[in-house]
Amino acid sequence: MAKNALFTPIKLGNLEVKNRLAMAPMGAFGLVDEYGCFSQRGIDYYVERAKGQTGLIISSVCKVENTVDAILPGLLPCTDVNPTLFALTASELTERVHSYGSKIFLQLSMGFGRSLSPHMATKPPVSASAVPNYWDPTVTCREMTTEEVEFVIRKFGEGAAIAKRAGFDGVEVHAVHEGYLLDQFTIALFNRRTDKFGGDLKGRLTLPCEIVKTIKKYAGQDFPVCLRYSMKSCIKDWNQGGLDDEDYVERGRTFEEGLEAAKILASAGYDLFDADEGTYDAWYFAHPPVYQKHGLYLKYSEQLKKVIDKPVIVAGKMDVPELAEGAIEKKQADMVVLGRALLADPFWPKKVMEGRNKEIVPCIGCHVGCMGRGFEGKHLSCAVNPACGRERYYEIRKIEGSKKAMVVGGGVAGMEAARVLKLRGFDVDLYEAGSELGGNIIPGAVPDFKADDRRLLDYYREQMNLLGIHVRLNTNVTADMVKNEKADVTVIAAGSSIKKLPIPDECGKIVSAVDVLLGKAQCGQKVVMAGGGLVGCETALWLAKQGKDVTVVEMLDDVLMSGKPVPHMNKIMLLDLMTQAGVKKITKSSLLSAGKDGAVVIDRCFRQSTIPADTIVAATGFNANSALFESLYGEVDNLYNVGDSQAAANIMDAIWTANEVAMNA
Repeated sequence: MAKNALFTPIKLGNLEVKNRLAMAPMGAFGLVDEYGCFSQRGIDYYVERAKGQTGLIISSVCKVENTVDAILPGLLPCTDVNPTLFALTASELTERVHSYGSKIFLQLSMGFGRSLSPHMATKPPVSASAVPNYWDPTVTCREMTTEEVEFVIRKFGEGAAIAKRAGFDGVEVHAVHEGYLLDQFTIALFNRRTDKFGGDLKGRLTLPCEIVKTIKKYAGQDFPVCLRYSMKSCIKDWNQGGLDDEDYVERGRTFEEGLEAAKILASAGYDLFDADEGTYDAWYFAHPPVYQKHGLYLKYSEQLKKVIDKPVIVAGKMDVPELAEGAIEKKQADMVVLGRALLADPFWPKKVMEGRNKEIVPCIGCHVGCMGRGFEGKHLSCAVNPACGRERYYEIRKIEGSKKAMVVGGGVAGMEAARVLKLRGFDVDLYEAGSELGGNIIPGAVPDFKADDRRLLDYYREQMNLLGIHVRLNTNVTADMVKNEKADVTVIAAGSSIKKLPIPDECGKIVSAVDVLLGKAQCGQKVVMAGGGLVGCETALWLAKQGKDVTVVEMLDDVLMSGKPVPHMNKIMLLDLMTQAGVKKITKSSLLSAGKDGAVVIDRCFRQSTIPADTIVAATGFNANSALFESLYGEVDNLYNVGDSQAAANIMDAIWTANEVAMNA
């Protein structure tokens, strides 16, 4: 059998990397100390990915200064706050990574500019020119002075020298990418300068060209410098992205300009290109959510490779092993970059190398545990891997002796609890009332764009088989059964049930979103979706893509406001897809009744109107199935309630609560 192309070595300048797999640079929010130096948690986080056989690790965005583009301390690494301490702590990181034969680059950043979120800022934002802040367009960014730009260039050189002293194998410049501060200098929409850092394309590229030359001056000509590079911006207008199959005029960097710019930047001295697409205005390209296709950058990286004589490495939901290997074989990229895939499963490379693809924990594209947590002011982690970012503290500990565990409920919470308890040494019985494992993820994973949720279910079902967990389907567990079992640990993971609409329905038009997704209820041509949360909006999009005429009715000020926060990139892409599919929205209104003419809606001023509807789909939330736990509480020792049966929420809460309990029961 031919060797997997992913596990052949590659030369990056004079540096040889053992395989074609790289870890994408992702913001390691909270994995640093108050001086911007890697904490022990941060070091453990990267070392875990080296243990998993990632060939090249590219670190979190690391600022080269924090005075011009200033953010709160303790959020991200920075070489300039305490350079000596930075090198000391980073040297432990590089030494440990090198022990596993992996290489590691430090990603150096100019900062955020107009993309700086106000809750992260300590000063008003700056940019290449006076342009609106992305998050608050009423705020105008201050144009950086020429002296400030030259100061930052020098800081890149100093940062690279610190990186080299700390043992990093190279650096990656962040970024002519994603509309961050450096990218704002390269894009005409944001750069209206009249000094040497403005003007035509060559003039706007002066800054990244001077940066790489300065890095080579400080760190040596043989020190590899990678460029994080967006091949196109996907900007339809200010704060508005353009969808992939949408006809719009690119206001940022066109792909044609991107190819020309790449030639100039390659000639300036960049040794390799870490390619993607998108900006904050089209954040769902730079941080592709569940609704994006796997391998979405390959059609562009293949063309980029033809115009520059430098290695091209590429991310973009490359976590399907066959897709990743094919990209190397077809010469669409020289290396595959894995981002959230390595948060979900740091041993992705090792499992693929050993032919254990079915054991890979898949990223589900939710962003809830990674970027979503960052914007909530929390540590980086992962919805499907609670140990991410806290590896040392979430090591599974074996129990002594023989113990028995009973898990009630076969959704992801129940399966996660069963998995961890089994790994700890418990003899586990898992009971599920239905005919298959999966719970509410089964209907949720029906739409075509939810394939990653189906992959998660496949993973968990495979784990139940591999670990030898006793699964008992079609079994309704009663309180007496639990008491008679006399398990050492009992975990209730009974899930949740969709709420019923308490309104008159004389024609029988109301059906639940769950029944519609499962095919138990059919929709007519005109559909009213009662509820504009995530379930309602995703179901509305799915129906609209089938040609249905869909209207979403939401009582709040807008859709996607109820329940757990939906991360920004997922939210704006879902909204854009709904608009493209023709889904209509009626907000600040509630469903009053269902009649023969359709759905009667009432707004906050008590005005009533009728929306023609053949079918009304209820998606107004879920109720926790907590009755079994409540009946047993105080009567059964070591009893726990996890997932939706504790509080109906999302996949992350289900997995995390189950993992926490099972790790420590």
